[in-house]
Amino acid sequence: MRRFYAPPENFTGRCVSLDLDETRHLRDVLRLHDGDNISVFDGAGREFLCTVETVEKKHTILTILDETSPTSPESHLDLTLAVAILKGEKLELVVQKAVELGVSTLQPLFTQRCDIKPNTKDKKIERWRKIAHEAAKQSGRAKLMKIENPIGLETLPAGSDGENVILFTEREGSHFSEIKPSKKITAIVGPEGGWEDSELAWARERGFTLVTFGGRILRAETAAISVAAILQHRFGDFS
Repeated sequence: MRRFYAPPENFTGRCVSLDLDETRHLRDVLRLHDGDNISVFDGAGREFLCTVETVEKKHTILTILDETSPTSPESHLDLTLAVAILKGEKLELVVQKAVELGVSTLQPLFTQRCDIKPNTKDKKIERWRKIAHEAAKQSGRAKLMKIENPIGLETLPAGSDGENVILFTEREGSHFSEIKPSKKITAIVGPEGGWEDSELAWARERGFTLVTFGGRILRAETAAISVAAILQHRFGDFS
């Protein structure tokens, strides 16, 4: 079943409207027509079986036939992945795989050894969000992973009550067994250049748990993806 995305505001009663990009994909790529059935998710966790009523130049009108269960249910672990901004397509890969691994929120970070300095344009952020939309469509998730605007590491919140905040480091960290079970976790992954001593000291002062990969050296994008998979296995729906 072909899947499409429509935000909640595009739903009116038993009708749904697909925006321009989704319409182009439906009409020009998949060559679907009036009467064809498709699946539509709203990005908030709901999915619907719909039939195509009218395909216009800039939008498509659908009729909802029934609400269905998403192919990929959401993890019971509320996982935020806070990752240093990486050059080129590296962060795009992290965004895609984070969606597939059930991450709830991705928080891009500026760090002292960050590959990108604090002048990230809105177009780059929108690019990351578009990749997240496409990854959700392909992976069967009906809830979009939230991508926050980039912030500096020093402005990252300390975490709410009951939330674990974990900083993964190549040195001076504890074993994975030090991570306490929690339904809400923020995992912080640094740049390829690693953390500065002052950043590690700052994390300790905030009460964050510092964890290493046991001496194994990983590329930054590999570390971010691995962290998400490990935490979902230990505390989420991969167990």
